[in-house]
Amino acid sequence: MSDRLTTSALPSNLKPKWRERFEFFEQYGEPSSPEFKAAYKNLPTGKRLLIGINWVGFFFGPLYLLVLGMWRRTLTWFAIISASVIVEGVFAIATGIDIPDAFDVGISCGLAMLVAITTNYSYYLKTMKGDNGWNPFSGMRWF
Repeated sequence: MSDRLTTSALPSNLKPKWRERFEFFEQYGEPSSPEFKAAYKNLPTGKRLLIGINWVGFFFGPLYLLVLGMWRRTLTWFAIISASVIVEGVFAIATGIDIPDAFDVGISCGLAMLVAITTNYSYYLKTMKGDNGWNPFSGMRWF
């Protein structure tokens, strides 16, 4: 097998940034694989940000996943976000503690970053592998 992926295996309508991400995933596998981890570590910072984080996903969250056609993962993210809001609300009511705004912002930013980190590989799975499942963490390093 060759070291570089031939670009003919990728859909021709991909934008250059998606093409680069998909080529990386095709060559080194899923983010949880040792090959991916080693290759990702050796990338320059700009390339690591391109491969590992989707900033549109960070700012627009599950709505961006819906635009990309990943409606199942969108529903999963809405469930996760709703559950975090409910848990926080129940905690505040049960204990009588007023949750600080900084805590709310921290949770929101953390969830937004999780969406941003999982979006690129999720879209790769949908486009290249036909996996349009419910699990937004499929193939990720920590799951």
